[in-house]
Amino acid sequence: MLIHFDQAELRYGDRVALKALTLLLGELRIGVIGLNGSGKTSFARLIAGLAKPTSGTVRLDGLDTVADEKAARAKTGFIFQNPGHQIILPIIREDVALGPKSRGLAAPEVERLVDEALTRFGISDLAGRRPHELSGGELQLAALAAVCVNRPDVVIFDEPTNQLDMKNRARVKAAIDGLGEQAVVISHDLELVADFGRVLVFHKGALAFDGAGQDAIGRYREIAGC
Repeated sequence: MLIHFDQAELRYGDRVALKALTLLLGELRIGVIGLNGSGKTSFARLIAGLAKPTSGTVRLDGLDTVADEKAARAKTGFIFQNPGHQIILPIIREDVALGPKSRGLAAPEVERLVDEALTRFGISDLAGRRPHELSGGELQLAALAAVCVNRPDVVIFDEPTNQLDMKNRARVKAAIDGLGEQAVVISHDLELVADFGRVLVFHKGALAFDGAGQDAIGRYREIAGC
């Protein structure tokens, strides 16, 4: 999918969260790094349609996220930093089924899609569990199943390995690496995006670097002074 920013800017009153940005993204794996408050989350929210540009446009395969809001939103899935906040039903299987049910699909088709999504991410054994019973990594995978069952073109991750132990981090990284969908990954975990072909570095609300993973990490370290 082509993600096109055309002089897109995001303001909250007098504060500029993201300065005017023109950018075309088509890579399968796109990393987004930067210090806290650098603009990376604002960038991701504009792609997902969770924020609307104050000026300029954001288009997904030609669909304007404002003028074609519903169709554009259908192309995206967003995994929040705390995925437990987006799992809203008490049982994991019920939550994964929510999207297909909302589209009016027949019960057998809903069940088939849910089984397929749970199996895809290796969490069929969690289907009958409650969110509070799951580890952080399991919550990430459950949220990913609930997003991918709707077949988005791009999945946006906000700090997917935040506070995960090594085992769960590896499991989440493997899921991201194995996605057929395009992925935009916001992360302070630099190793997670080190092998990505394209990584964006944001600083003070502006794009400071756009290039391969290792080069981007080098630029980030310069900015961070580490």
